[in-house]
Amino acid sequence: MAARERYFDLLRAIAIARVVTYHMFPLTALELGFPSMGVMFALGGSLMALSLDKAAARAAQGHTVIISRLRRLLPALWVLGAVAVPVMLLHGWEDPPWAQLLFWVLPLADPPSNEFGAEAAGPLWYLVTYLWLVVFSPGLLWLYRRAPLPVLVAPLVLLGLMLVTPLGLPELVERTAGTVLAFATSWMLGFAHRDGHLRRLPGAATVVIAVACVVGALAWWQAYPDDEGGGITDLPLAYAVFSAGFTLMLLRWTPPTGWLARARFLDALVTLINARAVTIYLWHNVAITAAIVAGNALELWNLGPVGEQGGTFLIALGLLSAVVLMIGWVEDVSAKRPPRLLPRPTAASTPEPAPAPAPHQPQAAHGPAAHHGSVATHGPAAAHGPAAPHQPSPPGPAPATARIEDQPTQRLTPRP
Repeated sequence: MAARERYFDLLRAIAIARVVTYHMFPLTALELGFPSMGVMFALGGSLMALSLDKAAARAAQGHTVIISRLRRLLPALWVLGAVAVPVMLLHGWEDPPWAQLLFWVLPLADPPSNEFGAEAAGPLWYLVTYLWLVVFSPGLLWLYRRAPLPVLVAPLVLLGLMLVTPLGLPELVERTAGTVLAFATSWMLGFAHRDGHLRRLPGAATVVIAVACVVGALAWWQAYPDDEGGGITDLPLAYAVFSAGFTLMLLRWTPPTGWLARARFLDALVTLINARAVTIYLWHNVAITAAIVAGNALELWNLGPVGEQGGTFLIALGLLSAVVLMIGWVEDVSAKRPPRLLPRPTAASTPEPAPAPAPHQPQAAHGPAAHHGSVATHGPAAAHGPAAPHQPSPPGPAPATARIEDQPTQRLTPRP
């Protein structure tokens, strides 16, 4: 495997691990230290561009790439829905929006849930956004290769207009459109990476642009915080710019990854997380919620705040590991691989030097066919999972599930 792709594996593993850790320990340092969702969308955009180029080279239609991507994404969602929807119906979901239950099959918008199942439905915004970016990718890639900078900036401009201009759209449509726009620039930075544009950008200019984006977004967050005093993820435009600046730095350079093959445990862990990324992302909130309930039943607060949170986190990791072992093979089947209990690194995973990508030549390599051509939370409407049983003794600070981060949560309507 090329060093560049193994670097992607490492970034994806870090992003997934950070998401799980942050949802257990919602520290600002974790939120700002690594914008996982922007990074994962950028990786997805780069790999999507590669797939579209391969399809064009063999005169295949772009819709075959879209179908292939969805085939690999949706079965894991169907497994979650097959469990979550009946459980919610059994736990007081008296009048579900029956038509919208179809979003558990094809997530064109956030699948509905009741309060009991909110933690299961929370992370699904990522799949909704990913699906639309995959569908739009043939056209976006065609546009990007003809006007890179305007197309990169356009989603941010449109998002800003949505925030200040009343459009009168249904809330579900507005939320979906806003989230797609918030991460479209990161997605297309993946295009820039795949075409070699980022590698040709001078290092000093890269640092200046990235720092300006990150510092500017943080300054905006501090100057104009959300009404509820939330984090930067509650401000869609600020978080989009922050993610773009951070992602630009990560994709501009490809550090050597040969050391990873020599660190066998870490190498195996990176391989496992990548092979089970969708399963881990979809089920981690459920595991954390169940772990909090179990921790309260075990009276872990007697161990003190640190012991309680640490013990709950270990329970959550155990439950999540069990889910990965039981149903993770679905990702193998959807990717047309032989089902495996524990994916392990192969000889092909050993990084080798990769040739630098050649500059893209739209007129030579991509004609009209180019036009046809991966993971893992609700916004303010997201409710929390089942409340932990009340205990006679006051527990210490429970592991926080107060907000499912990373999806910009500011309502896309003008302020009064």
